[in-house]
Amino acid sequence: MPCVADWLNNPFSIVQGIFAQNVPNSDWEKKVTEYFKEKLKENNATNWVPSLNDVPVHYLKPNSLVKFRCMVQDMFDPEFYVGVYETVDPNTNARVLHFGKYRDVAECGPQQEIDLNSSQTVTLERQTFYCVPVPGESAWVKEISFLTYASQARVSPSTSYTPSRHKRSYEEDEDMELHPSKQKEQHMGNSSGGDIHGCVEPKRLETEASAGHHLISPNCSPPLDLNFPLPGEKGPACLVKVYESWDSFKVNDVLEVYGILSVDPVLSIVNNEERDSSALDPMECMDTAEEQRVHSPPASLVPRIHVILAQKLQHINPLLPACLNEEESKTCEYLHLTSLFVSNFMSELSPVRAELLGFLTHALLGDSLAAEYLILHLISTVYARRDVLPLGKFTVNLSGCPRNSIFTEHIYRIIQQLVPASYRLQMTIENMNHSRFIPHKDYTANRLVSGVLQLASNTSLVVDETQLEQGQLDTTGVHNVTALSNLITWQKVDYDFNYHQMEFPCNINVLITSEGRSLLPSDCQVHLQPQIIPPNMEEYINSLLTAVLPSVLNKFRIYLSLLRLLDYSISDEVTKAVEEDFVEMRKNDPESITADDLHRTLLVARFLSLSAGQTTLSRERWLRAKQLEALRKGRLQQQKCVNGNEL
Repeated sequence: MPCVADWLNNPFSIVQGIFAQNVPNSDWEKKVTEYFKEKLKENNATNWVPSLNDVPVHYLKPNSLVKFRCMVQDMFDPEFYVGVYETVDPNTNARVLHFGKYRDVAECGPQQEIDLNSSQTVTLERQTFYCVPVPGESAWVKEISFLTYASQARVSPSTSYTPSRHKRSYEEDEDMELHPSKQKEQHMGNSSGGDIHGCVEPKRLETEASAGHHLISPNCSPPLDLNFPLPGEKGPACLVKVYESWDSFKVNDVLEVYGILSVDPVLSIVNNEERDSSALDPMECMDTAEEQRVHSPPASLVPRIHVILAQKLQHINPLLPACLNEEESKTCEYLHLTSLFVSNFMSELSPVRAELLGFLTHALLGDSLAAEYLILHLISTVYARRDVLPLGKFTVNLSGCPRNSIFTEHIYRIIQQLVPASYRLQMTIENMNHSRFIPHKDYTANRLVSGVLQLASNTSLVVDETQLEQGQLDTTGVHNVTALSNLITWQKVDYDFNYHQMEFPCNINVLITSEGRSLLPSDCQVHLQPQIIPPNMEEYINSLLTAVLPSVLNKFRIYLSLLRLLDYSISDEVTKAVEEDFVEMRKNDPESITADDLHRTLLVARFLSLSAGQTTLSRERWLRAKQLEALRKGRLQQQKCVNGNEL
C-alpha cells in the first residue's frame, strides 16, 4: 500500500495505479476520489496537506497535493480536455494508455508519440474557476491556520522541496512576470520544458482546450491584474479546475479545495516565439489576445489546482469544526465530535457572553447598551428569503461617533479581532467617486472584473461615515451609494453586465458609524453615549487588546461564529402571546408603534435568545427585547430634543 508520502508528494502515482487497475472501466475516476477522501479522514490528515494560503507556491513541490481556502471570484467557460489518450512507440509499435485528468500538459515519453486517431481517445469537459483568497480575511484566521499546519508538518512528511531556481517571494515573482526577459533567461535550458517539447505535436499534448494564449508582446502587455475585490489584498490567485459537480458551486462561494498543484513552466511562457509555431492550432486561436492573457496567466503568479475534492465552507473560522450540520457531516464519528464540541461550548456560553459584553462595553467607551446591540449585530445572519425580503439581516447604525476621529478606526480594529473576515469602507467623496464598488463584465477579456462589494457571506462591512465631507458625487459616486444602499436593504448586489444587470444575493453584516443619523438605510440606529473619554484613544484600545487573554479572545471568536449557525424557532404558544402583546402595545401608543417596530423587536428577541444559547423564544427574552428597544428609542428621543432635529 502507498505510504503517506506517496499520496501527499506524488498523488499522480496513486492515480496512475488506480487508472492502470481499472481501465477500461470508467469507475477509476470515482475510485480516485474515494481513495483521497478516505485518506483525508485519517488522524488530522487534512492538516498535513500544505495550503496555498500559508505556504508560497515556490516552496511547494509541483504535482503534489495541496489545499486552498478561497472564494470563487469568476467562472470561466467550460473547457474540453483529453481525458484518456494513447501513445505509441514508432520503433516497437507498443501502445500505452494514459490519463489526462488532473493535468495541464499530457505525459509523453521521449520515444513515444500520441496517436491522435486512436479509438481509445476520450474527450471530456471540466470547469475553471478563478479563485482568490477570501476577501478581508482576518490576520488571526491566517495565523491559526498556518500554526495548525506548521505543528503537523513537523511530524508528517513534507511536501516542500528545493526548487531548481532561487526561492522568490510573491513580489519577486510579480517582478519576473512584469519583465518577461528575465523569465525567458530562466526557462532557457529548463529540462522539464525540454521533455515536453521532445514529444511530437507538443501543442496537442496540452490537455487544456484553449491555445495560443501567450501571443501578446511583453513590451506592450500591462501588469497582470490579479482581480482581488479589495485593495491591498495579497496572496495567490488560482485557476481551479473542477471535474465533478461544478454546478453545485457559484460565484462568491467560499470553498476549500484539495487537488494537484500544477505550475508547469510551459504555462508561463509569455512570448509565442518561445514555442514551436507548429504547436499552434489555428482553429484554437479564436480568443482575443486580452482573453488569452487573462485566462492563461503565468503559473508562478496564478498556479493551477486540479481538484480531487472540494467542499463549500459554512464558515472560515479555524477554531470551529469545518461543518456543523448533519447534511455536511459525512461520518457518524465526525458528527459525534462536532456535537461534542458544540455541547461543551454551549455549557460555558453564559460567562463567555458576559465577558464579551464587558469587553465591547470598554471598547465602546463604557456604553453597555451599544455593546448589547453590537453583539446582536455580530451574530446576525440572513437565514431565509421571503420573496425579495432577506430575513435576519440586522444593519446597525452607530451614531454619535466623534467626527474625523480615530475612534471608528479602533472600533474596526476590535471587530477585526473577533470576526473571520471584515473590511472598513471609508465613505469619503473621493472613495465614492473613484472606487469600483460593483463588479462588471469585461467582454474583451471575457472575465468578471471585481469590485469592493464582491464579498463572501458573513463578511463584516464597517462603513465609516464620519469621514464624509461636503462635496459633489459624480455619476460613479451616485451608483456606488445606490449599490451600498441596495446591499443593506435587500442583501443583493446588481453586477453590471453592460447590456443588463444580474442580481447576486449576499449575506453581509453592515455596521455604519456616523456622527448623526446615517445617510444610508439601517435596521436599527443606536446612539452612542460614552461614559469615559480616554485622553489617548490609541493607548486605550491597545491596552484593551493587550489585557484580553488569547484563550478568551478565541472563545469570543467561537461564540460569534457558532451562534450564527444555530437554528431558531418560535412556538405557536409564544407566537400567540407576542401577537397579543403587540396588539396591547398598539392600543396604548397607536401613533408610535408600527409593524416595523414589531419586526425589529422580533429580530432583537431572536438574536438575544441565540446570544444566550437558546434556540427558541421565551417570554423572558421577549420582555428583555422590549426593554432594550425602549432604552434605545428613549436615547434617540432624548438626542432629538437636545439637538432640535432627528439624529
